[in-house]
Amino acid sequence: MMFTRRLREPVMRGEVTCSVRIWQRPHVKVGGRYPLGGGVIEVTSIREISMHDITPDLARRSGFLGVVDLLKVAKHGPGERVYLVEFEYHAAA
Repeated sequence: MMFTRRLREPVMRGEVTCSVRIWQRPHVKVGGRYPLGGGVIEVTSIREISMHDITPDLARRSGFLGVVDLLKVAKHGPGERVYLVEFEYHAAA
């Protein structure tokens, strides 16, 4: 999973543990491990949600100031399906 530069440190500190993504289909899988910094992101759940499920609280939990800020970054390509990806960061041992 890729994150904007401003989100990488909060993710690695464990402050951000979920991400909203707008894709055509899921690009990650539960249990998948994806490199970030000196460690990995492990996806703990992924589920499809609606645009109405994106609340200001969810946007803040995802590391954004609000819904508009999140939506500027969440869309990847021509996707229209909204996914909530939850994860844990594991630093390298």
